[in-house]
Amino acid sequence: MDAGHLTRLDDAGYEQLVLDNAHPPARDQETWAALIDPALIDRTRDALNTLFQRNSSVLRKRREEREQFRLECFARGQAGKEEWFASKREYDAWRHRAANFSRTVQNALAEINRVKKEINRSINHQVAQNHRDRLRDLALAVHKHQAAHARSGGVAEQADYELWQALDSITVPIGPMSEPTSLRTMLDIYWTDVTPVDEAAERRARAERTMRTAPAGQAARFSGVPKARHVDNGKHLA
Repeated sequence: MDAGHLTRLDDAGYEQLVLDNAHPPARDQETWAALIDPALIDRTRDALNTLFQRNSSVLRKRREEREQFRLECFARGQAGKEEWFASKREYDAWRHRAANFSRTVQNALAEINRVKKEINRSINHQVAQNHRDRLRDLALAVHKHQAAHARSGGVAEQADYELWQALDSITVPIGPMSEPTSLRTMLDIYWTDVTPVDEAAERRARAERTMRTAPAGQAARFSGVPKARHVDNGKHLA
């Protein structure tokens, strides 16, 4: 039975279905899964609360009636007392069943409340993650704007500086202690994609750095070394 079918039940039918599945050993798992679906869990909790309050009201009313009956019986002397004690077993059995009913409903309510908390936590986490993703997009846009302005070499306006300073003034919580961390730090550490460099690429980059430091393209460690002379160079030094 899916959640769509349950939405078409009236309150009496829905309460009965909830009651039929409140006790775990007697529960139909597919039906229970539909009853705790996010679309129906509030209605299921309301039905359980109604069942619990109704049973509590009946218990209270029967207890008051029982006390009134005791007073009437004891007022009639020994015969009344015998009638009172003769009815006690039946009343105690009924009260035991009603107490079990209350425990079953309360346990189901506790389970529903745990599921509801998990749903709320998941929703809140998703909302927070969506907000953080949008904030990341904004921070990246501001960062790109600042980088583009730096490349162009133009003179920044006051509005530009105020926009860029937002990267330092706006913070987000991070870590187990929810420490406030600036957007710029988030970009530097968490939000900027870095392409991994393999060993071959690193060797090429190291060679390029070495060549850039050498005069006229010659490696620095060879600078200042004279060229070797030929043995027979016409000066008969051999």
